[in-house]
Amino acid sequence: MTKLALAFDLGGTALRGALVESDGRIVAHASASTLAGAGSEAVISQIVALAGTLLREHPQAKVAGIGVGAPGPLDPKAGIVIAPPTLAGWHDVPLIDILGRHFGLPVRLENDANAAALGEWRFGAGRGSGSLVFVTVSTGIGGGVVADGHIYHGRRGLAAEIGHMTVTGEGDRCFCGAIGCFEAVASGTALGRRATRLTAPGDGSLLRRLSNDGDVSARHVVEAAKAGDANALDLIEAEAQWLGIGFTNLLHLYSPDLIVMGGGLSNGFDLLAPSIRAVIQQRAMPAYRDVPIVQAELGDRAGLIGAASLILWEGGAPLAMAQDDKDRGATPDATEARHG
Repeated sequence: MTKLALAFDLGGTALRGALVESDGRIVAHASASTLAGAGSEAVISQIVALAGTLLREHPQAKVAGIGVGAPGPLDPKAGIVIAPPTLAGWHDVPLIDILGRHFGLPVRLENDANAAALGEWRFGAGRGSGSLVFVTVSTGIGGGVVADGHIYHGRRGLAAEIGHMTVTGEGDRCFCGAIGCFEAVASGTALGRRATRLTAPGDGSLLRRLSNDGDVSARHVVEAAKAGDANALDLIEAEAQWLGIGFTNLLHLYSPDLIVMGGGLSNGFDLLAPSIRAVIQQRAMPAYRDVPIVQAELGDRAGLIGAASLILWEGGAPLAMAQDDKDRGATPDATEARHG
């Protein structure tokens, strides 16, 4: 059987696991609701249980290692999950060491948005590019930057928290405590909040009908906009303006070959893209205006595929290692040369 990686995408709501081949194909998948409030030991037990489920389905699998995408902040080189706000009781958890001791396999850890960026770069919308910025727009806004074929980590792996760029001095307070974060004004949550404020229960609007007179979500806005609803189309336009401002900042900061938009709100990419690009044309310096803004291709598989690629692609070795390359008889320069 071909070499496989165990991959995990750890989120505050769902924990997903997969067996992934080196060509990015997922051969087995399992998931569970994350015990996010129960502390690190409970969630790590879930990871172990999911691994057991996957391996029982494929008892002949030759597993080369384990790749994990997890919410930040985390330190991928040290293998430590520092203090993710979506997981209660996680404080400086040495996840690589814990899983490595349990399974006896190499383990690599990456920020979940970085893992998704790797997935899109290697097997999705970013194939063939030298650099990209991946932006996931969903409950919040996250991102990952691939530069010259490597994730840009910054100090302690904390780079590219793009959801917390300040893009205005007004608006709702972000969960981080600041006013004016990109995430606070342009996330799916922010779009749903604006839609809820614009309408009222029982007003007969399509947005409220779709939400059964409850709070309106970004998904409802996209659905109503696709049906031609005027309120929803106005909300989409305002959302695209904020995304365009944020994307312009990313172009100026990172100068990527392309920006890839993923996350739940990317289901409305066709509605958002024209105005996003118009804002970039207005605001970006001329040298940056021709950078493509494209929709992600891998959907919710991007994080799993990216996490697996940390194990299966030799060029991923310098990114987040369970042990030094020299302990495996290889050098970073050699592995990079083989990857190209």
